[in-house]
Amino acid sequence: MPILDRQPVRETRPISALPPSLQGLPPRSVPETRPTPLQPYYVYLSVVAFFCGLVAITALELGAPIGSPLVKLCVLIGAPMLILTTLDAALRIWRSAWAWMPVDRGRGLFRLAWLVPALVLIVLAGGALVVVLPA
Repeated sequence: MPILDRQPVRETRPISALPPSLQGLPPRSVPETRPTPLQPYYVYLSVVAFFCGLVAITALELGAPIGSPLVKLCVLIGAPMLILTTLDAALRIWRSAWAWMPVDRGRGLFRLAWLVPALVLIVLAGGALVVVLPA
């Protein structure tokens, strides 16, 4: 199986090496040169956060009160993991946006716009901690 984790950054190909349909167009990707701090653990932390959210939401839908120990435990475990993974993703988005700025300003600004949902998710997860734990 090929290794997909970290591959060396290749030099850009000369324009003549591109197919005629891609010549003259801006590049389709910018290489990522630095990993984020949680990159090796990102999927594992996201899965735990997902299942904690799944259990907590299911419990609430089935009639458990917001102060039940099951909901509190799921929020206590899942919310910090969700905040950490979202912060890691926001760092990657930030780096991607600034890597695109010199190449294609429009794509860089579009990636900066992705930070808004990431920050909203962080605030919502923090709000869940504030609402559920004292209940």
